[in-house]
Amino acid sequence: TISEIVDGRVTISDIKDLNIDDLLNRDKVKPDINLLHKNIKNKIVLVTGAGGSIGSELCRQIIKLKPRKLILQELNEFALYKIYEELKFYDKKKKIISLLSDSQDQENLEIIFETFKVNTVYHTAAYKHVPLVEENICAGVKNNVFSTLAVAKASINKKISNLVLISSDKAVRPTNIMGVTKRISELCLQGIYQKNKNKNLNFSIVRFGNVLDSSGSVIPKFREQIKKGGPITLTHKEVTRYFMTIKEAAQLVIQAGAISKGGDVFLLDMGDPIKIYDLAINMIQLSGLSLRNPQNKNGDIEIMITGLRPGEKLFEELLLSDLPEKTIHPKIYKSNEPFIKFEKLSVEIDKMENYINVNNLEMILENLQKLVTGFNPNNNILDHTFLK
Repeated sequence: TISEIVDGRVTISDIKDLNIDDLLNRDKVKPDINLLHKNIKNKIVLVTGAGGSIGSELCRQIIKLKPRKLILQELNEFALYKIYEELKFYDKKKKIISLLSDSQDQENLEIIFETFKVNTVYHTAAYKHVPLVEENICAGVKNNVFSTLAVAKASINKKISNLVLISSDKAVRPTNIMGVTKRISELCLQGIYQKNKNKNLNFSIVRFGNVLDSSGSVIPKFREQIKKGGPITLTHKEVTRYFMTIKEAAQLVIQAGAISKGGDVFLLDMGDPIKIYDLAINMIQLSGLSLRNPQNKNGDIEIMITGLRPGEKLFEELLLSDLPEKTIHPKIYKSNEPFIKFEKLSVEIDKMENYINVNNLEMILENLQKLVTGFNPNNNILDHTFLK
């Protein structure tokens, strides 16, 4: 009521819904319909980590492109239930299959691939939250590295036509466990593909930055902090990131996989990097509120600087190698990234598995640094089992 607004019991942020797309301040990326359809229409498609932020949006886009069957693979029961319940309204012919399954289990993957005669796989299953992975090293390595190995090997054994690995800008000159495990997952896919490239397989990697409103994004956190009246907490005033909407990211992943000739690393054009501080101010203003600072002491929301978190960078990069090559899509670039022969890589991966089995975190860290020469951790081991 008007009286509630006048008395201050209801604010404009209770009424006004923030439009996430407004935060980018740029035109949306228009998809190429032919590329979207190439590996999906009338194909049997499987998404690992189907209940996650990227995985679930991929599923939303895929089901609209008329696959013959869409298989949702997810280890988290509630996440799987949630995305299946949402997608089943698109499904008039019972072509969505939900599987409670671990993407680290190669034998189970092979059974799934064989049973459903899968054509295309999007491997999104991963741990992506930087501070959490810093504190849970073995889980991060197992989920990010060994699931990629299992998916890639199963794909070769069952002759999957197309496999796309979802990677991250944090894989470039990584400073944290999440980033270095994503780089090793890239190396695994590159190495396995090069060893088997004459088998009519198409493996590719898509690397991109932060996705607006995904589970690991600052956006949901800032939104909740604004609803509570602040303060917004920010680690550093100069932290800068690349952003795109979750719909853009999913559509570009599909299109990049369609462009691939095999073994490619693709980068998505994410526009200019955005300062998180500016993003926070923009969110405050788009919510109909004002920034509280020394110049405006009567403002609504304050921004509090808390200091960089373990493993966090001020700036992220998308490239390891020289300038990327253009592709037929204006927003997708190809990068010629260095890789390790799988015979050499697998020796170190086996060692790492042994270290994980005995929770030897110091040797795991040493092994990670050996595999990724650009890995420069900016903190000591923070894993809870190491600190006891």
